[in-house]
Amino acid sequence: MYVEVMEEEWLLSEEQVRSLLKSIHGRVGANRSVYPFMRTVAEQALFPREARALRVSDVVLPEGDGDKLTVFRNGEAREIPLQPQSVEFLLEWISDAGLQEDDLLFPGMRGGPISASDYKQIWKQAQEAVLPRDELFSWRLGEPISILRDSCLAKWLRAGISPVTVAEWAGVTPRWLAQRYPHCFRAEDVETD
Repeated sequence: MYVEVMEEEWLLSEEQVRSLLKSIHGRVGANRSVYPFMRTVAEQALFPREARALRVSDVVLPEGDGDKLTVFRNGEAREIPLQPQSVEFLLEWISDAGLQEDDLLFPGMRGGPISASDYKQIWKQAQEAVLPRDELFSWRLGEPISILRDSCLAKWLRAGISPVTVAEWAGVTPRWLAQRYPHCFRAEDVETD
């Protein structure tokens, strides 16, 4: 299976992600779901289509430790742990939006899943406002929002989280991670089969 290598300079820095999300927060307009949707994609390394399908019931908040998000893809469920700031944010979003257990977590303006057109224009505007426009970096404008997923996965790997764990959270294999983000692995850390 072919895996496209994601070079380090293609990824967004943590500061760029924060700036993009701040810009998005200021542009949401009529659809309040856009910012929480984009923030969750960025913080939980989700594919946009996965985030669009999330329901309130997919956010599991047991007493004590163990807060997690359950994501379904191709009929398979995987769990991604939630950081305390993500838990607080999602609880506030669910309450403020008046969402119920069976509701979509990020409803679109017509009640169904948030549509690509609802977030793509805001994403484009945020990129134009935040990312450098010089000759060296102008190629980055127009990146799809899936770059948020890639940037998060690389951040987790650089933070020292086990590739096996990151692969479980992302719904991929450790080998796929090593091929996609080779700059996150030192040669002496990679086992070959």
